[in-house]
Amino acid sequence: MSEHFGTLSDGTAVHRWTLERAGVRVRVLSYGGIVQSVEVPDRDGRTADVVLGFGELDGYLEYPGPYFGALVGRYANRIAGGRFPLDGRTYALARNNGPNSLHGGERGFDKRGWDMTPVEHGVRLSRVSPHGEEGFPGRLEVSATYRLDPTGALRIAYEAVTDAPTVVNLTNHSYWNLSGCGTAAGHELRIAAGRYTPVDDDLIPTGIAPVEGTRFDFRTARKTGSGYDHNLVLDKGVTETPVEVAELSDPASGRVLTVATTEPGLQLYTADHLSGPFAPGDGIALETQHFPDSPNRPQFPGTVLRPGEVFRSETVYGFTAR
Repeated sequence: MSEHFGTLSDGTAVHRWTLERAGVRVRVLSYGGIVQSVEVPDRDGRTADVVLGFGELDGYLEYPGPYFGALVGRYANRIAGGRFPLDGRTYALARNNGPNSLHGGERGFDKRGWDMTPVEHGVRLSRVSPHGEEGFPGRLEVSATYRLDPTGALRIAYEAVTDAPTVVNLTNHSYWNLSGCGTAAGHELRIAAGRYTPVDDDLIPTGIAPVEGTRFDFRTARKTGSGYDHNLVLDKGVTETPVEVAELSDPASGRVLTVATTEPGLQLYTADHLSGPFAPGDGIALETQHFPDSPNRPQFPGTVLRPGEVFRSETVYGFTAR
């Protein structure tokens, strides 16, 4: 189902699509590819919205910084110094996070309008990112298909092609709160990652280190606490099909979120800097992705896309209760 959700200052209409299957209801916006809401039942069958978001478009326009539910690109996470080399040339990007480029720059994919077309049990979002947008080279044709499978799991599948060499890293930036309200501090998290990328004061990776003996060890489920905005190196690496890598659970409601992905990394962000209508710790972001600053780190899994190649990535969010 599609409906009018609001109008941008330039007159662009924003539409909302509602997907419903197997007791799960998901709403997606044409503005920013935003997952506005995800309604799932608890152990007693009571339904609640488990992502942070707004009931009206104005909320997303007033509070763009946290990237609530957005489709993030052209490069998710940080690129150090807002610069990267590619084929002998250095490209300068918008610096919107101190000295760094973050989540695609000043006006990344999260602040763009997307075309939306229905598909079976879902909706396909698409747009063309022109050469030079936010400093990135190449004309990028990109799509993201949001679909509910027979179990009610939300599958987000990304594809992109380019006419010139470029870098691509896409993710969804939903903040999960499985209780449906209040804080997410009591949630328990498990991540299949034996390593992580330590960071400097600007949150740029300094290398790869083991999680053993550190606060980044989530190989056994435990409460998250606060103070996380770090990339976990998933044990499985890059895969052609999604592999389950994480589980977030709320003991109070019984709701459980599982995350499966083709990506090699997962950015854990405990939302310590939320403001406005939401307080720090009200949600937990689990951003499946390639690693931060990969274009400047040849030892990291590559993010370069060349003409004739197809970028593909898929993440699956599953919902149960126990």
